Amino acid sequence: MRWNLRLTAANKGIWKASELQRSLAEHGLVISAGKMSGLWSGQPVSLKLEDLDVICVVLGCEIGDLLIPEPEKVRHPGQAEEKERAAVGAGTAAPTVIPKRRDGRSLPPE
Repeated sequence: MRWNLRLTAANKGIWKASELQRSLAEHGLVISAGKMSGLWSGQPVSLKLEDLDVICVVLGCEIGDLLIPEPEKVRHPGQAEEKERAAVGAGTAAPTVIPKRRDGRSLPPE
């Protein structure tokens, strides 16, 4: 999921995190400056569903405006193995390993 708070707020004419923070507080959601900074400029690690409700009311938006799905980032079963097989099948040869002694000199041919 991609967090889309800034763009959603901008579409509603809110350009500063402090503006949104004041509006949220007016609706009963008091957020510290540090948490507000994280919501505004990053991707929140966790967020209460009740807080999302307040954000949506303040911004007059739907949850889909704030959270953008990114299904292409989801790993599907067998996906890594298919990529490995495709790489091997594409003619990529494994590098040749030349054994060396501990002092760095090559071993004598057998």
